[in-house]
Amino acid sequence: MDRRSFLRTAGAAAIAGAAAPALSSCIGESGTIDGNLIKDSYETDLLVVGGGPSGVCAAVAAARSGVKVLLADSGNCLGGMGTKGLVGPFMTCYDAAGERMIIRGLFEEIVDRLVAAGAAIHPSKIRQGTEFTAWIKEGHDHCTPFDPEELKKVYDRICAEAGVKVLFHSVFAYPVMKGRRITGAVLLTPSGFERVKARMVIDATGDGTVAYRAGAPCVFGDPENGRVQPASLFFRINNVDTDRLIADVVPHLPEFRRVNGVSYRCLHWRVAEAEANGEWDLARKSVNIWRSVEKDQWVINCTRIHGVDATNAESLTAAEVEGRRQVEELMNFFHKYVPGCEKATLMGTGSTMGVRESRHVHGDFVLPVSDLIEGVVPDDNILLSANSIDVHGAMGGPAGGLYMPIKKNLYGIPYRCLIPRDVEGLLLAGRCISADSPAAGAIRVMPPAMAIGQAAGTAAALCLKNGASPAALDYQELRRALLAQKVCLDA
Repeated sequence: MDRRSFLRTAGAAAIAGAAAPALSSCIGESGTIDGNLIKDSYETDLLVVGGGPSGVCAAVAAARSGVKVLLADSGNCLGGMGTKGLVGPFMTCYDAAGERMIIRGLFEEIVDRLVAAGAAIHPSKIRQGTEFTAWIKEGHDHCTPFDPEELKKVYDRICAEAGVKVLFHSVFAYPVMKGRRITGAVLLTPSGFERVKARMVIDATGDGTVAYRAGAPCVFGDPENGRVQPASLFFRINNVDTDRLIADVVPHLPEFRRVNGVSYRCLHWRVAEAEANGEWDLARKSVNIWRSVEKDQWVINCTRIHGVDATNAESLTAAEVEGRRQVEELMNFFHKYVPGCEKATLMGTGSTMGVRESRHVHGDFVLPVSDLIEGVVPDDNILLSANSIDVHGAMGGPAGGLYMPIKKNLYGIPYRCLIPRDVEGLLLAGRCISADSPAAGAIRVMPPAMAIGQAAGTAAALCLKNGASPAALDYQELRRALLAQKVCLDA
């Protein structure tokens, strides 16, 4: 079986497994593990599972509101895709007109800290159609280049200052349930199985793992076509003669185009050369290459692996291996075909695959993509955003995608999308919130994910203080708290 067939088979099998009736599975309070092997280690007001951008913001917002917070992550640093995944830059935080910064709050604070450390360029200084946006215009105005190593330290500091207890190397095993209410979780740590007792839990896993195992209804990918967006392994290079690279790209800018969902953008003329010589085997026709903070450093988003189930170890393993193979092919391409990159050095690949889509947890309200396109700002709004709908692989072909700019200047996200069905005491944060697949294609990127996390953490703190369930929380109280945190809520 060849490489592509293997990946398709692994992905299809994994998707079939994820869509089975086990979506409603959960484990009761006693669990299936011998209780003597589980140590009661922690008791907290709020447990946040997942230390990515959304989870960090949820934990910090809740802790600053005065509740005791434990943030558990399976890795060795905070930041998720932005640090472990090397995904960059932060996508736009401005309205569609590029005139107003509308994602602020904790996101803006984190950016300001990076800028002060010389590790980011403020989005106000980055305009569309430049090397900092991979020369892309639509939906790419005011991106934020940043250094992932400094971002790790910023996240460490902001959590420590807020009083968040961070626990690395802690894999979520299963929820502790009392009826339909989640009362904590069992984590697998280097010490063994450890139980966390919590009054509330936030699922910031990205894959909706907590909600899924607690019994919340979920769908995998897009049920309309049975697909998930392809995954990518990001990587960074340096020792680039940036002036020569730019000089090669700029004359070709008038040729940038999209044909049947396929983008012919940066370096598509070099890709055509390599393809003609039998030295290009990637499901792309161009290279998304983003200049970083240091002049000779660039972030590459070009690898593409279809049919990856991020909830299945075998599928992820195959994808990680294939991602590194594609990076090797790309480095050969840069050295041989791209002016200014002859001596480029591979700084590193992401330590985890960049996953765009897996489970979508369903709440009583599922955010439809039409609300984003039409610029709906709901009555229970928790953030403003203007990120375009970007669904990789939507056309079904190896390189095709669906890209839809919004019709209005911005849209909002309802608080209702953070509340899963059939589970009490749980809130959602990040890309697993209750939204249809195309809508998730817009809000999965880091700035809105961070704003979602801030709203979830603030809501959890209010629920804990008032003794209210997430569904019964007074939205006006949440609104006042978010406005006090410099969150933009009004169009």
